[in-house]
Amino acid sequence: MSTAPTPFAHRNLPRLLLQAREAVMAHTRPSLRQHALSDQQWRVLRVLGEHGTVDTGRVAREAFILGPSLTGVLSRMERDGLIVRDRDPADQRKTVVGASTKGKALVRKLSTTIEAHYESMEGVLGKQKLAELYTLLDAVIALEQE
Repeated sequence: MSTAPTPFAHRNLPRLLLQAREAVMAHTRPSLRQHALSDQQWRVLRVLGEHGTVDTGRVAREAFILGPSLTGVLSRMERDGLIVRDRDPADQRKTVVGASTKGKALVRKLSTTIEAHYESMEGVLGKQKLAELYTLLDAVIALEQE
């Protein structure tokens, strides 16, 4: 039986993207854990911090959490007083989610730490390279969604 490697011409992009995510999250997770937040709960709060009250479908898409998992995440967050759920006034079939006062305060507090880390990255990489990284990532996402 041959053990010759498969001749890939390109580096493993999904693995590199995961590695990059984990490297960045290694700086964020300690702050999240201090506030008893999971990565998923932070992603939900980040979406709500950026967009205010939104429907659960948008939360699922922007936080990259599948519907069944999102239900559990939102239940725990509601129990912990981080979010408020309600019926969409424009469409009673939909549920909307917003950060509670406690959730908003947590977003403000954590955003300071997270933004400081991004500024540190910018200091090392340079403003131009970080901007190029964002542009390249946006281009890859757009390319793969076509």
